[in-house]
Amino acid sequence: MDNLFQKRIQSLTDRLTYIQDIFAGKQADSVALLQQKLDEFTDRINHNNIEKPYEEVVALEDLFKEVESRLDISITPLDKVRIVRHPQRISLRDILENVYDNFTEVGGADEYSLDPSFVMARAVINRRRGKKRYTQSVMVIGQEKGHGAEYRNGGSAKPWGNAKARQFMRVAETEGIPIHSYIFTPGSYPIEDYPGAAQQIARNIYCMAGLKVPVITVISEGGSGGAEAIGLADRRLMLSNGYYSVISPEGAAAIEGRCKGGERPPQELVERCAFNLKITAEDNLRFGYIDKIIKEPPLGARPYHFDFFRQLRQEVVRATDEVVISAKLAPFKSMRTARRNKPDVNLDEMYLSWALSGSEKRRLCKMRGDKFLALSKNAAVDNRPFLAKAMHRVDDLVTTPWMQFKYEFYRKHQRKIHSLLEQLDNEWDVFKGWIGKPFGKGGVKSKEDKSSELMSLSTWTDEHKHNKWNYLSPRYKIDQAVTCPNASVYGCPDLWGPDLFAEFAGVCSNCGHHFPMEPEWYVRNVFDKDSVLEFNSEIESGNPLEYPGFDKAVKAAQEKTGCKSGCMTFEARIDGTKLVVAMLMGTFRGGSFGAAEGYKFFVSAQRAAKNRYPFLAYVHGTAGIRIQEGTHGVIQMPRCTIAVRRYIENGGLYMVCYDTNSFAGPVASFLGCSPYQFAIRSSNIGFAGPGVIKSTTGVDVAPKYHRCYKGLARGHIQAIWDRREMRNNLIQALQTIGGRNLYYR
Repeated sequence: MDNLFQKRIQSLTDRLTYIQDIFAGKQADSVALLQQKLDEFTDRINHNNIEKPYEEVVALEDLFKEVESRLDISITPLDKVRIVRHPQRISLRDILENVYDNFTEVGGADEYSLDPSFVMARAVINRRRGKKRYTQSVMVIGQEKGHGAEYRNGGSAKPWGNAKARQFMRVAETEGIPIHSYIFTPGSYPIEDYPGAAQQIARNIYCMAGLKVPVITVISEGGSGGAEAIGLADRRLMLSNGYYSVISPEGAAAIEGRCKGGERPPQELVERCAFNLKITAEDNLRFGYIDKIIKEPPLGARPYHFDFFRQLRQEVVRATDEVVISAKLAPFKSMRTARRNKPDVNLDEMYLSWALSGSEKRRLCKMRGDKFLALSKNAAVDNRPFLAKAMHRVDDLVTTPWMQFKYEFYRKHQRKIHSLLEQLDNEWDVFKGWIGKPFGKGGVKSKEDKSSELMSLSTWTDEHKHNKWNYLSPRYKIDQAVTCPNASVYGCPDLWGPDLFAEFAGVCSNCGHHFPMEPEWYVRNVFDKDSVLEFNSEIESGNPLEYPGFDKAVKAAQEKTGCKSGCMTFEARIDGTKLVVAMLMGTFRGGSFGAAEGYKFFVSAQRAAKNRYPFLAYVHGTAGIRIQEGTHGVIQMPRCTIAVRRYIENGGLYMVCYDTNSFAGPVASFLGCSPYQFAIRSSNIGFAGPGVIKSTTGVDVAPKYHRCYKGLARGHIQAIWDRREMRNNLIQALQTIGGRNLYYR
């Protein structure tokens, strides 16, 4: 047998193995048929018992194509998960070599520098207009699986990999070239080594929201935060056999099946979760979270599918052209876009400059933000009466221009007048002192006054008196001793429940350990009495995926907490200063974050921006994105980040305070991007909890791995606060930080 036949037989053997792996025991008849035909052909070739070998090998290859096309129709969501994870799946290196005309890789493969699971390259695409040739540069970034290479870590990026991706996105912005990102990841690697998984993803999302160059994303395997780290784009394309999800089907099944330790969920449950999560390209296109599906060959694209690479090149070029055209104020934009969507058009022969002017870059950023802010509105249940919604819209139409006039015109001139009057008043005081000095006047204190001031006691004001808390935890009624978790280390004595949860505010009097307290404790004790005004309380968590049994779970959480969602939004005063607060409540399904919570959060940011109020996100606790809402929950990460970024760039003061346990998506996006992040003592902050880290990496994390002082050490948070001092610390923060665009400045 010559080498040519050996290669073709090996190729068919690989394809048969691929089919067996994808369907995992299913489609046994088709697999048996292909195996039989391949064995017969191989045996005849080995015994030289074949008359027309070339014709028969072509016929066998045609049989494989026919069977693959038939099987492609029956692919389930879990089969697609196996496709994107298979070692024979195309990788980013295949795309660089077959889609772009040339490239220079700018990412290394050594640990603790560029991260082997991330590849960044400066690539070029050659195009023509008539006889003239043009070379267009792009920055390509994405996760690299390397066809099963172990050192690539399965495409799970570590924090420094995402940090380098952000660095080269900034380089692309400086050079004015588009960014093409390719998502091949089951999720980021959940470690908190510097700069921290959650913190770095938050920085990436915040950065991408303001990039002033076109950003195109292609999704193959999009796992939660790892996908969002490079996924906030002007156009999001998805391969037809790809998936985009809040969590892997195995992870969802482990949660649904309440698996512990190394226990694996049953395969039937994994299959059911893959279907219920609505993770396929068709699902995400219907939800509006991607813009287009790129059709793959039957059973998924593999490195020898060269026609697919040509198609992929056309799609990413078309998407880049469309983004550039949409950002320009040029006539006939729809006609120019329609020309590029005609069948059989070759975009390599239709050159379009990708350069943008300053105003076009600003328009591009605004369009990107508006696009994401408009997503998932129908995924939350809005029970506000029609009249209330109408009045809210009218209020926005009236108050927004008034606030702009008040703070951008009137207050600016008012400040100038006040500043001038202050200067004149100061000069007058100096003049009076100069005139009155010869006559013993001018405000100079006498010796008696100075002596009295030095020797008399300070005046005892009401501020120094002990005040009872406005709210006491119901646990203070438990008439029994409570043991501090640090008793074995610090020798803490047992604490009497009525004292611990009332006078001590849940703080150990010996070591300072903070026991968890109810969210109501903060609402009543941190803000001025009777100043809290809740808004959007009618927005409630729903079941947009119609996930089995989730309606009952939400209803149970609503009855237990008396709240309709896991986010409470309100206006309040603290020492007379008005501010907007969004509180994520750990008591509502662990503080899981979904479409309703995202809607309330981003409306709060908009309300704070409109009124020029400070904006506080108090995280009583969050377990991450709500898995039962799928990508409806994941999309809140970029959506809320964009709202927060706009607020910050408008001169607002955005502060975050973490308490109890804060993990996953919210911390890795709109919370982690705040320039001022604080934590209540004894809180835990991170990207994934110890159980998730164990199940995904097999690594046992050290005790207190997620403690807030670890976050302080790596720069995630700026300070650790005692619960009893939170009010005073917030007052001090409001007096010392924040831009002059805030009303009280």
